[in-house]
Amino acid sequence: MATEVMMPQMGESIAEGTVVRWLKKVGDTVERDEPLFEISTDKVDAEIPSPAAGVLTEIKVSVGETVAVNSVVATIGGAGEKPAAAATSGAAAGAAGSTAAQVAAAKTEASASTQPQGDGEPSAAATPAAKDAGAPAAAPPRGVNGGERQLTKDDLRRQKSSPLVRRIARDHNVDIGRIPGSGIGGRVTKHDILGYIEQAPPSQAPAAPASARHVPEPERPPSAPAYSGSDRVEIEPMSVMRKKIAEHMILSRRTSAHVHSVFHINFSKVDRIRREKKAEYERVGAKLTYMSFIAKAVIDAIRRHPVINSSLDADNIVYKRDVNLGIAVALDNGLIVPVIKNADEKNMLGLSRSIADVASRARSKQLKADEVQGGTFTITNPGTFGAQFGMPIINQPQVAILGVGIVEKRPVVVDDAIAIRTMAYLTLGYDHRLIDGAVADEFMSDVKNQIENFDPNQV
Repeated sequence: MATEVMMPQMGESIAEGTVVRWLKKVGDTVERDEPLFEISTDKVDAEIPSPAAGVLTEIKVSVGETVAVNSVVATIGGAGEKPAAAATSGAAAGAAGSTAAQVAAAKTEASASTQPQGDGEPSAAATPAAKDAGAPAAAPPRGVNGGERQLTKDDLRRQKSSPLVRRIARDHNVDIGRIPGSGIGGRVTKHDILGYIEQAPPSQAPAAPASARHVPEPERPPSAPAYSGSDRVEIEPMSVMRKKIAEHMILSRRTSAHVHSVFHINFSKVDRIRREKKAEYERVGAKLTYMSFIAKAVIDAIRRHPVINSSLDADNIVYKRDVNLGIAVALDNGLIVPVIKNADEKNMLGLSRSIADVASRARSKQLKADEVQGGTFTITNPGTFGAQFGMPIINQPQVAILGVGIVEKRPVVVDDAIAIRTMAYLTLGYDHRLIDGAVADEFMSDVKNQIENFDPNQV
């Protein structure tokens, strides 16, 4: 009996996923729980295991195609069962062909779905939004007699967007119902609303929030072409993860007033404690790293400066009672930030285990969607690659992020003499809309003091 393979629901707020790679081809034998295909969502990239053992008889969704959760993406038949006729052509070829060609084809197909049909009229799903693509926010749609028109299914689909999209719309006074959505059923995605805000003409641009109307928006110069016809170039489409990172970083720069404070911190005592306790931690299956000490110092400092662990919701400050610590992990094709929930409830051993666990599962694409959301403060570590320090971009909707530079021995002045100490630069990026420089520096002074005078009993 054939088993249908579904696009999984990777989190409560996840409505769709993009197939980025098939790990098996039609006709291959698969075991139950063996990785079958790889997907990318707004929150996480993950390998999806096969729900049954058998033969992959049909692939219904090509690489680069985005479908709603619970959509059938493939079929697994019994041992010896022949592939379906349809699978040996279109979808199967899509799985076997180059990723770049498949993504380009998917983009072309998606674009064509919003273009006018053969008779010159737009499709029903595209008509209401396409007519108003550049229009400003307006009153609810009106009927033929001037009364308020009942919302259609297409209107409702466009308005059924993620909390992030609704917050962006609220901040910029944008009517989501007037934006052509590229998501499933015409849903407005983050990419759609950012593109709408970016491209709206000055006379039709959405009104800025009242709190920001006194700040003039600088004119952006026209962007230069990326290459000319005579240039020797190689072109490939951005991965889903790369596009999500780009959108998130642009959104953060637009949202927060970024300021950075850099502190030079002495890790000599931490280095000594780490060398003394390292073997003891390894015996219980944990790894004691500098990140464990930094995370503990940050958590303790947040307790004394709760605004660092907050968020802004319009004109309200939302103080988070739990410290959900995000640890940025570099991947071959991007960056992901798994979250250690309730990190403030863990001791050093628990923190060390959790940091190693999420980093390992991030690199093997074993994270779940809820493990990359809900963070309240993020630590990123460019020092892993030798950077002295960095100026990190805040991970929205958080209001601060800590960048860790390389920990290394350096000559420093101690009691009017040159001495060699284990040092590192720590950089706090913070949202100046909410956090003043004095508060940020007090927080960093606490972090510095705890690291330089770390209590061995905590380890």
